Amino acid sequence: MMTEQVYAVGQKVVVQGKRGPEVATVRGEAENMPVGGRYGMILQAASEGDLSRWAELGREAEDLKWLLRARVRARGLPVKIVAAEYTLDASLLTVSYSAEDRIELSALIQDLRPHTRARVNFAAVGPREQAMILGVLGACGRENCSSHHLQEFAPVSIRMARDQQLPLNPEKLSGPCGRLLCCLQFEHTQYTELLREIPRKNAKVCVEGSGACGKVVKLHPLQGTVDVYTDQGLLTEIPASDLRPQKDSVQKDGGQKDGSRPEGGAERQGR
Repeated sequence: MMTEQVYAVGQKVVVQGKRGPEVATVRGEAENMPVGGRYGMILQAASEGDLSRWAELGREAEDLKWLLRARVRARGLPVKIVAAEYTLDASLLTVSYSAEDRIELSALIQDLRPHTRARVNFAAVGPREQAMILGVLGACGRENCSSHHLQEFAPVSIRMARDQQLPLNPEKLSGPCGRLLCCLQFEHTQYTELLREIPRKNAKVCVEGSGACGKVVKLHPLQGTVDVYTDQGLLTEIPASDLRPQKDSVQKDGGQKDGSRPEGGAERQGR
């Protein structure tokens, strides 16, 4: 932040965005900016004049968005106009669009000239960016993470779903944008920490006290338990703290002798 003032969650502020000054809403507690960070800094609390100007620019940008959509239909261009946004100083109008192929949009800039003096920038966006801009509900019933608090999109892999013991069902693992859920990525660190404390799947273990032995068939990281299929043919959920490795089981992965995971996570991440 550029000021020492503390801003309350939910307060409207003026920030220095990548495109220029914008009005934003404080979503969380203040954090130290990374060294050399330029964007996202709070310039000041938004005044009534700032809010009024921002609302006026929003209405003007909305009108221009619909104008562009009409021009696109008239020209038969294979383009979807997603949004149009001004910076607070009205010096830049950013038009977000999606298209299957690279396309020339200079004609649309000429269509805007009679209606705005701002510099016009066309920005191609993907499915995740569209969901962030438009705002949709996630599978949890709440506002999608990209519109609410995510500042950037980190890579998400199917391995993260495996580590979280989720069914590999594309419909359940995909967000409204049709891509893998963003929450898989920012919850993954917690799961890898929890997975270090329990045996691997298919590890041969014995229950302390009873001496019953069997094979781990399912993991419950949040509960700290695993399902064990015993040599007697029983399936039971047992706390990981009550298990020890079966003596005649050879541990091949990382030289671990206790059936737990090697330091560094659940499984090596694959790309």
